Formats: sequence, structure tokens, C-alpha cells
Amino acid sequence: MRGSGGSSIPSSDPSVVSAGNARSLAVAQLQTRLGHPFADPELLERALTHASVGDGARRVADNERLEFLGDRVLGLVIAEHLTRTYPKEREGDLSKRLHVLVSRKVCAAVARDLDVGPALRLPGGETKRGAREQDTILADALEALLAALYLDAGLEPTREIIIRLWEPQVAAVETEGFANPKSELQEWALGLKRATPTYTQIDRQGLDHAPIFTVQAVVEGFAPETASGPSRQQAETAAARALLRRERHV
Repeated sequence: MRGSGGSSIPSSDPSVVSAGNARSLAVAQLQTRLGHPFADPELLERALTHASVGDGARRVADNERLEFLGDRVLGLVIAEHLTRTYPKEREGDLSKRLHVLVSRKVCAAVARDLDVGPALRLPGGETKRGAREQDTILADALEALLAALYLDAGLEPTREIIIRLWEPQVAAVETEGFANPKSELQEWALGLKRATPTYTQIDRQGLDHAPIFTVQAVVEGFAPETASGPSRQQAETAAARALLRRERHV
């Protein structure tokens, strides 16, 4: 069976058909969330194909070269957006914001918001090991996806999509400065000899292009704190900040 932009060749094996249909649906939904149906489905398929698919004798076009390009496209768009958004900010501060916004952590968070994981093309063994939720794999796939968008649609549509997807992240950096409530909460918990804080998504509402995530932050021995945000990462950050403020009275 061969996936191509959400389509598949029928198979006589029901389990293969079921898995193929699930991924085809995930790919179609991903294009809907992006707001861009690909004119070149093979380009999208390559962006979603992890290098491990081609291990061994098989030769498969994977997303590593696209990842290289997508990293540069993302950096350009975000750097330009920051210079326009903060015309009086110094280069050093702009660089700090850029570093946060193009980081692996943020790219993985955006990928989760888009639900990239179910659309990835991975070997069965990688899937069983939880690869669809790993930050590195998700971040790399997102960068490859941005490169595919750039090649399929051009710079202007890609810029619009990136700015829309990164809007909550830009707002989070503006609200928080460069403090990291999740790191501060972890340091506080470890200082009390408690386990590392945990975060659990307890709700997701809204439309695909404008979701609202609700997350609960928990530190052993303390009442949990719940917060919401337009991305899971932003909701986790808000919950960590709320718990810190409550317990440290700041």
C-alpha cells in the first residue's frame, strides 16, 4: 500500500486497510488544520515520512532534506515577524525571542496542536515505542512540513500559516518575558524533595483551527491547578504559573 496525500491503494488485508484509512484520515485532517490542500500530495507524504522508514534494503524518500529547508523558512518568517512586531527592541532581545520560538520544544508543541503525530509515516516498531509523541520526531516533521508548504504554495501563503500557528507562542513569550514557569515549578518541587511535576490534558474544545486546551498541573502533596490556553504548551505554562503563584504567594 502506498500513501499519497491522504489516498491509499486498497489492500486485501483488513488490518492494513484499517491502518491505512486511519492515517489517510489523519493526513486529510492535517491539511484542513493547516488551511492548505496540497497540490503535490507526494511532497506532503515525503514531509511526513521519517527516515527510519527507509532503513534496510528499502529506499524511501524521507523528510530529512525538507527538515533542513523548513528550519530556514521558519527562522526567516519568525525573524521578520519579530522585527515588525517589536520595532524598538534591540537585536539581543529579538535573538532571545527567536531562539525560544524556533526551538525544538515549541516546534513539537505546534506539531501536537496540529495533531501531526497520527499523520506520520513510521515503521511499526517506532510507533510502538511512542515515536509519534517524541519531541524530536514531531519537531523535525513540522519543519519538513513547513518546507513542503513553501515548495507547494510559495512564501506568502506559508508565512501566513506560520504566523497563525505561532501566534499563541509569540503571545506566550510576550506575557512571560523569558521566565519559564514550568522550569521554576520543577526546581521548587525538587527543592521540597517532591517528584517532578506532571501535566495532564483534561479537555480540548473549540474548532480545529482555534482549539482551547485545558491542562492540570500536579505537584506531589499539593492541590492541583488547572488552566486553559490555545495550545497544550501554553495551557501547561499557565497551570504551572498559577500553582507557583498560589503556593509561593507571588
